[in-house]
Amino acid sequence: MLYPTISELTKDEFNRYELALATAKCARLITDEYVRQREAAEKSATGNKEADRNLINMINKEYRDEKAVKNAITRISSGEYQIVHVEETEEPEAVAEETAETATEDAE
Repeated sequence: MLYPTISELTKDEFNRYELALATAKCARLITDEYVRQREAAEKSATGNKEADRNLINMINKEYRDEKAVKNAITRISSGEYQIVHVEETEEPEAVAEETAETATEDAE
């Protein structure tokens, strides 16, 4: 059984599609951070022979040991990342039309 359950993650506010999108975006952020840490570790290891540390030890344990999706689900469950609804008040075409009309009136 999966923990946390989908109903616990959605909290009856979001549907499964929104949860999947939020999890994917969060996992992408985690993967990007892992890549950034790995590149920094590789640069520091190649330029300094005195640093005898292994590359794996230079990367945050949370990023290197767990899968990104599992980390994302854990962060959403704990509240570290939140799912936010973005509501559009107007359609982009309507805004563009209003701007064009205003520009025409200003020119006259």
